[in-house]
Amino acid sequence: MSAHNPDGELYHSALIPIEKEWIDYNGHLNMAYYNVVFDRGGDEFLAELGFGPKYAAERKLTIYTAEVHICYVQELHLDDVVTVTSQLIDYDGKRLHTYNEIIHKDGWVAATCEVLSLHVDMSGPKVSPFPEDVLPKLEFYKQAHAKLPVPARVGRTIGIKRK
Repeated sequence: MSAHNPDGELYHSALIPIEKEWIDYNGHLNMAYYNVVFDRGGDEFLAELGFGPKYAAERKLTIYTAEVHICYVQELHLDDVVTVTSQLIDYDGKRLHTYNEIIHKDGWVAATCEVLSLHVDMSGPKVSPFPEDVLPKLEFYKQAHAKLPVPARVGRTIGIKRK
């Protein structure tokens, strides 16, 4: 169960232990498994917003990831335990813009992840508008998270800066 106060604070996922199978030949968390950790923590936040497994099963509507930008900040190793924080940056009629961080149990940032997600009607599948009844929760989190500073890594691009 998450521990969070949505009124101006980040959403925090349950604790996630780093698993042995996720460690690569370099002795640290393989890059693919950062996605797994972000997915697990992010799914908790989506459920908090109203888009969990029950929503998908009953309404045949869901959230698909359209774009992800991960920054690997510090290595994780076997026996590390982390949580994922989530912040709703913005939304419109069909899309969510979220920012997440993997936070080590000791408080340091291991990685960041900016995500653009689409609301999808699974019968298509096709992108579709959010139902009216979910908009108040989105607006609540947007307003609450707007009280937080915009993270420095939001909106970054990848490129080689030339002198």
